[in-house]
Amino acid sequence: MRVLMYYSNHDVRLQEMPVPQIGPGELLIKVAASGICGSDVMEWYRRDKVPLVLGHEVAGEVAAVGDGVKRFRPGDRVAATHHVPCNTCHYCLNGHHTVCETLLRGTHFDPGGFAEFLRAPAINVDRGVFPIPEGVTFEEASFMEPLACVVRGQRNARLRPGQSVLVLGSGISGLLHIGTARALGAGLIAAVDSIPFRLGKALEMGADLTLHRDEDVPGRLRQANEGRLADLVIICFDGFIPLALRCVEKGGTVLFFAGAGEGATLPCSINDLFWRTEITLTSTYAGAPATYLPKMVTCEWTGTMNLTEPHCGTDLGLIRTKAVPVLRTVTHRLTMADGPLGFQMVAAPTEHDCIKVIVEPQSWGKDSHENT
Repeated sequence: MRVLMYYSNHDVRLQEMPVPQIGPGELLIKVAASGICGSDVMEWYRRDKVPLVLGHEVAGEVAAVGDGVKRFRPGDRVAATHHVPCNTCHYCLNGHHTVCETLLRGTHFDPGGFAEFLRAPAINVDRGVFPIPEGVTFEEASFMEPLACVVRGQRNARLRPGQSVLVLGSGISGLLHIGTARALGAGLIAAVDSIPFRLGKALEMGADLTLHRDEDVPGRLRQANEGRLADLVIICFDGFIPLALRCVEKGGTVLFFAGAGEGATLPCSINDLFWRTEITLTSTYAGAPATYLPKMVTCEWTGTMNLTEPHCGTDLGLIRTKAVPVLRTVTHRLTMADGPLGFQMVAAPTEHDCIKVIVEPQSWGKDSHENT
């Protein structure tokens, strides 16, 4: 089978590997859509592990099932997540599934999502593979994992209907945050970026206000928000950290969502930041199992999706109902042959008007295209 072997952002090679052999409890998945994540091009994070096959935002069709698998059969359409927790450790039992040692080190796809086929280990099959709802395409379903990260982030930040939200960075993570906040009944949603193309996409995803990073963002925010700063500030690019700390309202929350560059530090004065402000700084990592299930609960009073309870308003439900229009973020669809170019696009988005790149491992020849 063909795979994309990653050595660096500018050295991704189309290579051949054997199709993985599956064991008891495992699945062989024929990958139909695999999204390139921003973390896939974090070279400092990958450099000690190369060469390897990346790809963790996947959807496809079950090609074969191992002994003992009862929930799935060949031909089923599925989306899968690469990391799953043990559900029994101290962290899992206290609601911090995504820092579970099993999740962080014990589960992964073989060899990865940028391959024609992948093996899903038994523990992933047990709690990390989900049927794709009727009416949802493979491409839409490949957003299950990144949208779950966003849903969990907003849940951890305790976003409530009517609260104002400022999203700093309008790349793929920022756009999904905008769409999710809109679906969850946020009040004013403002987006900041330096790229006009992305700010246009932010409006498409539900932002009320878009601002260039060189503007007086705190001042413009107060003008639009009844004299207040944002109740929730979501950092989707580490270059915006100093701005985030100047844009959060008293009693508000700053969510550190995006990974930062190697050696990045927090630039702040403790007293200036916390004295008489009662603001909260929090972070989040990945999505948890309860975030994936396609259940949906709507608030009786506001008509908005409710994320306060496990399994409610989860990401497959948000995708199925089009509450978060994920396909609006897709700018490029690439064959495996053009897959290496996709990594360069995501690593240098301003040169390509690039947001979300989807690789289609079953596509051959020259049928890559941009979304128009």
